[in-house]
Amino acid sequence: MFDLTGKVALVTGASRGLGWGMVQALARAGATVVLNARDKAALDGRVAELKSAGLKGDVAAFDVSDEAAAVAAVAAIAQRHGRLDIAVLNAGIQHRKPITEFETADFRRVVDTNLTAVWLLARECARIMIPAKRGRIIMTGSVSAFAARPTISAYIASKGAVHAFTRELAVELAPHNITVNSIAPGYFATEMNTALIENKEFNDWVCKRTPAGRWGRVDEIGPPCVFLASDEASYVNGHILTVDGAFTASM
Repeated sequence: MFDLTGKVALVTGASRGLGWGMVQALARAGATVVLNARDKAALDGRVAELKSAGLKGDVAAFDVSDEAAAVAAVAAIAQRHGRLDIAVLNAGIQHRKPITEFETADFRRVVDTNLTAVWLLARECARIMIPAKRGRIIMTGSVSAFAARPTISAYIASKGAVHAFTRELAVELAPHNITVNSIAPGYFATEMNTALIENKEFNDWVCKRTPAGRWGRVDEIGPPCVFLASDEASYVNGHILTVDGAFTASM
């Protein structure tokens, strides 16, 4: 079960954090994983790690918010590998400011990366998957779309929209044997959250607020991604899968 041998997967935001965790899990399940981020050198290093472990990886360095580059990259991946079965649209950024100090340009920058780029890449992947009559699109949402915190209005707005888009696209693509789901992570110990982890007050709050009593580990995000990417999840569609140590289940 959950064998991805022969499948080709694109993972955006793949050089670190949750993206890298999902890359490793998909590769261990047998997929050839195409890693995306802006830093080609970092991606080359990650692919070297995969290959040293006997796993399959490839590099597609581009900025997801650059439409021309993203369109060209997806087409090139399909041409180079002859298929594209799985798209994990994970790349995202954060910007923290009170709403009264939040610049419009920063709002647009967050939304362009976290939402518009996800929509654009989903469109391009769908153009390949529909004729093939198969595909898995997996987006990274957030528990903050369910349980908000101050100062991250653009991030929450973008992730809430990703959840809604997941449901819409699932309905639209289901007749083509394509599933669309999102993973909504809770608080994970990643590079994006370094400042929060190092803030003792916030760190203590996360550990107390999360019933599991700790931050999530990066290696805990990959297996849910493999499940959603697998043939075994063929009837799971339009779902937002929380991976949060019961954070959103707790009062």
